[in-house]
Amino acid sequence: MDAVNDWLLTWGDHLWTWIILPVVVVLGLYFTVRSGVVQFRLIPEMFRTLTDKTPQTADGKPQSVSAFQAFTISAASRVGVGNIAGVGTAIAVGGPGAVFWMWVMGFVGGASSFIESSLAQLFKTRDRGSFRGGPAYYMQRGLGARWLGILFAVILITCFPFAFSSLQANTISATIGTTIGSSVDGDLPWLTWVIGVGLALLTGLVVFGGVRRIASVTQLLVPIMAIGYLVIGVIVVALHLDRIGPVFAEIFTSAWGFNEVVGATFGYIVLTGVKRGMFSNEAGLGSAPNAGASAAVTHPVKQGLVQTLGVYFDTFLVCTVTAFIILVSVPDLAGASRGIDLTQGALVDTLGGWSSVALSVIIFMLAFSSILGNYYYGESNLEFISTNPNLLMGYRALVVVAVLAGSVSAADVVWNFADGVMGLMALTNLVAIALLSGIAFRLLKDYTEQRRAGLDPVFTRGRLPDIRGIECWEDELTVTGPIDLPVRARQAAKHRDHLHDRR
Repeated sequence: MDAVNDWLLTWGDHLWTWIILPVVVVLGLYFTVRSGVVQFRLIPEMFRTLTDKTPQTADGKPQSVSAFQAFTISAASRVGVGNIAGVGTAIAVGGPGAVFWMWVMGFVGGASSFIESSLAQLFKTRDRGSFRGGPAYYMQRGLGARWLGILFAVILITCFPFAFSSLQANTISATIGTTIGSSVDGDLPWLTWVIGVGLALLTGLVVFGGVRRIASVTQLLVPIMAIGYLVIGVIVVALHLDRIGPVFAEIFTSAWGFNEVVGATFGYIVLTGVKRGMFSNEAGLGSAPNAGASAAVTHPVKQGLVQTLGVYFDTFLVCTVTAFIILVSVPDLAGASRGIDLTQGALVDTLGGWSSVALSVIIFMLAFSSILGNYYYGESNLEFISTNPNLLMGYRALVVVAVLAGSVSAADVVWNFADGVMGLMALTNLVAIALLSGIAFRLLKDYTEQRRAGLDPVFTRGRLPDIRGIECWEDELTVTGPIDLPVRARQAAKHRDHLHDRR
């Protein structure tokens, strides 16, 4: 098993160093320049579209999940052990400088996230009273390459609902087991099985209820876990105010290989920051577009902006809080533990034993919501391959089994395997969105022109008549819903007046 683990680690490092890293950086910069730095320029629009009213059907029901619910589904997958255990590992092996490159990855990756989620909205399809879509769908509909979509779908199903969900379950089991074990002062070998069975049952109750139940659960869990974790982080930082300046200095100086405290070279610091950054915020990875496509919005760009905001929420808030919890509490990283142990130890050193219990609760909400988000990504891609209901039921059962297995298993091999599969998934998706990016830039131009005219942007496929493969977006009535037509009529009149004044 050690030989397999070493091979996976070496293979994954080579893949990321020589292929994934250059592609991620080059394409991220290209998207940034071509879009006019959309990830910064339209930040106000990101917050505005997050609370957009959901278009309704003729009988007054929402067409699908709202923009905010799609945001929480993607955040549920993004905000997980990567933000706590992943950041701890990045700092332990790459030093404080890895945090800087996570920030850079978050900003540059914001443009990639915008492109992929806008494309997912454009090429989405209707599915039992809601929408579904993602990279597999725009590979088939936009590129005409169903074989590539199937390849991507298989990679994603292997990576997210099975490998990553097993890791999330393992982290829940380890954290709760450590907390309870320390309180009773002894080993409880049966405890992991109890936790695993309970977690598997909870997962089954939600995933067998479909996307709307997943959306309702994540809509509740994500704000609670985010606020709770941020509050704890602020308390820790407030108790170490004298360390804030030195920590910022360490992050920026170590990022370039100067004064590195763990012996990491410049290249390894960058690689660690980019890899852990992508694992955490999923920008360009091809996972979040599956959630983005499920939303009912009036323009594809709206969900592109919302998902970019999700990258910032993950990187600049949650990951940064974890980094500061560690760096203000553990000035000397020599010999520091990796992963969740480093973060948990930093909290206990500052706040005492009660914080271990609080972290266990937060980890549960973080990781459980990630399991639900991962499940939805897998379901969307499974239905791309086949709509056989028996296959879907079997998939749901296997997800529950993977959660149970992850709770009671060692995680090293799965971590390294997941890193490698994540790299293949990112590479496949990035090539596809690079080829389709011209369409996304045209969508962005259409959106900004409508906003300049004072309109709430509405897209119909007649605006891109030369693009094939667009199933939805037939006309304004189906896009906005009948309830919004009077509002749209007033906006159209305003638009005509605007054009008349310009003449």
